[in-house]
Amino acid sequence: MDTGIEMGALSLAIAAPAAAGLAVLLIPRGAAALQRGFALTGAFATLAVVAWIWTGFDAGSPAMQFEERLPWISSLGATYHVGIDGLSLLLVALTALLAPLTLLGTAWSITQRLRAYLSFFLFLEAAMIGVFVALDLLLFYVFWEAMLIPMYFLIGIWGGGRRAYAALKFFLYTMAGSVLMLVAILVLAFLGARATGQLSFDYADLGAVLLPAALERWLFLAFAVAFAIKVPLLPFHTWLPDAHVEAPTGGSVILAGVLLKMGTYGFLRFCLPFFPRASQALAPVILGLALAGIIYGALMALAQSDLKKLVAYSSVSHLGFVVLGIFAMNPEGVVGSLLQMVNHGINTGALFLLVGMIYDRAHTRMIADFGGVARVMPVFAALAMIFVLASIGLPGTNGFAGEFLILLGAFRESTILGILAASGVVLGAIYLLVMVRRVFFGEVAGAALKLTDIGRRELVALVPLVLLVFAIGFKPRIFTAAAEPAVEALLGKMSERRAALVHHDELRLGALAIEVAERANGGASRP
Repeated sequence: MDTGIEMGALSLAIAAPAAAGLAVLLIPRGAAALQRGFALTGAFATLAVVAWIWTGFDAGSPAMQFEERLPWISSLGATYHVGIDGLSLLLVALTALLAPLTLLGTAWSITQRLRAYLSFFLFLEAAMIGVFVALDLLLFYVFWEAMLIPMYFLIGIWGGGRRAYAALKFFLYTMAGSVLMLVAILVLAFLGARATGQLSFDYADLGAVLLPAALERWLFLAFAVAFAIKVPLLPFHTWLPDAHVEAPTGGSVILAGVLLKMGTYGFLRFCLPFFPRASQALAPVILGLALAGIIYGALMALAQSDLKKLVAYSSVSHLGFVVLGIFAMNPEGVVGSLLQMVNHGINTGALFLLVGMIYDRAHTRMIADFGGVARVMPVFAALAMIFVLASIGLPGTNGFAGEFLILLGAFRESTILGILAASGVVLGAIYLLVMVRRVFFGEVAGAALKLTDIGRRELVALVPLVLLVFAIGFKPRIFTAAAEPAVEALLGKMSERRAALVHHDELRLGALAIEVAERANGGASRP
């Protein structure tokens, strides 16, 4: 039985960073050290709460755990309902880990409006955790939209020269998808109310609404577009390179490490279980877009001259793998996708941290401006090589474990699909190793002449991520064990709901046939 403390754990994980963000705003402007200290304390406190949740989580159960349900908007049937299962546990843990490490690695490079920066960052963390634990769809939508505001300001105030353009583009793209999703949520809720007589936005209630096949497909598309923009899938990807390049380093880390996973999480949490027939029918289209993203993102990364833009396009490619595993719709593919969401957050988040560190020293990100960095920054180069090789998928690293499961799931679905996806792994190795050769090796030249190696604080921010690279690489079962029962339950629920929807359509057609026959008989008997 849950204790009172357990019942409040998820709310505490949401409230801790939000409270720290408010506290930072109350600190006088000149006290930068105190502001950073409060922000780090709030972020690490959130990590401690999530670590406690992890230790109390029953990895063998597919059920929602640590659930809380409180009245919220009674007139709409909306409740404050949160919970966590194997689909969300890894992503909540990733968010709670990346936030303090990102602050540790980047907050000292922010010198203007530090209070506001730290507050927006912490509010963003609270909203992201809320997205992953919300079990009322109206509450989910509130957190989903709340996340946009701090990220918009992080890019728009502390970004680069084209920050206003990048922030507005990010906001408009995401908002457009969100409106479609809100319409779909309302349609589901009103259909459920018509069937049961009670309006509800609860996850379980809306997941049980019986839909005609045509309407199911339209609602799937409304949700899918919102999630595809967030991933982003082709052709909705154009906001991402601009946002990454213009965002401050901390914004880029969180954008790549967590925000993009909201789209892939949405596909898993809502599209597959709510709309199983539409998911299956449109899976070839989604798989095609995922493959296109894998190859396109890799080719674009190969063509970049800016380090940050190269890592940004690598995200398009890597998230294509995640979507591929989801829509393979088998246990290997889906578990691999969940693991790869975490791996991408670790590896790409670390790469953005490293790019930010070298930019702070050299004030340039152009690949052509560097040469021989490994000679003047040996520790930096060693860490960078670890994350590059993990991104490539070297055996023994986390990237290998995730990509192997996804490719296994892809081959189970289709041999051709697996072969085409594997080509993205090869392209990934090419663009990353070419970058490594040009930046880290050869004669010391250009901006590398004035570089100094990373310091203790930066090292502390990166070492936990290095440890996770090898922990997941050698013992992935530790991290996938909690996800596997939830994935099996998800795929089983898809099958059951698909059968229920087909039976519902058959009953509707049968009733319609009887009605038509009765009318025909009635018409024939008339004089």
